[in-house]
Amino acid sequence: MRYNDVVIDHVPASSPKRTGRTMVPAYITVHNTGNPRSTAANERAYLTNPANTSTTAYHIVVDASQAIECVPLDEVAYHAGDGRNGPGNSRSIGIEICESGDYAANEQAAVELIADLLIRYGWGVDRVQPHQHWSGKYCPRLILPHWADFIARIEQQMEVMRMAEAQDWQLVAIRAVCDRFGLDHAYWLAKAGQPVTVGELFGILNKVAR
Repeated sequence: MRYNDVVIDHVPASSPKRTGRTMVPAYITVHNTGNPRSTAANERAYLTNPANTSTTAYHIVVDASQAIECVPLDEVAYHAGDGRNGPGNSRSIGIEICESGDYAANEQAAVELIADLLIRYGWGVDRVQPHQHWSGKYCPRLILPHWADFIARIEQQMEVMRMAEAQDWQLVAIRAVCDRFGLDHAYWLAKAGQPVTVGELFGILNKVAR
């Protein structure tokens, strides 16, 4: 799951869950919802339930089937428990991971989403923190026992995504050069990521020089 897959369903700006405060994010804070029966859609709905009178909110909630952005990523949301101006609340993107259904799949979807966000912001995994880091609360309760592995999986996913992006750019470049110089698309696309022999290189140069 990537950020482009996220459903945008912002809580209304008039809601007490919305601070209206501009944020330049510097971290991603990871939470578990603490509710083993609630989906991402359920969690989003609860934010606008009249019975929910708290000011607590978060930016994205994710399960295996979808992720929903509830507050814009450039707006402060109170999710970290470190006060109005604490760095967890005022500088971090809060991501809630659902506990319902296939939890392993929920967590994997979050790994992929966080990896994509880190790449988009140009950050490393040092920018990912558990809720516990900011307030001491034992959260994300299902991830803290294997936090180091969770971070390692995010780092591995970032590498996979970067390699896929590089491969995409290679294919675009190969098609462009083949179009420009009348080279065989199928042959050179099949060679993507493989070494080119000296003979092939001089064959290309000879073709280009004509």
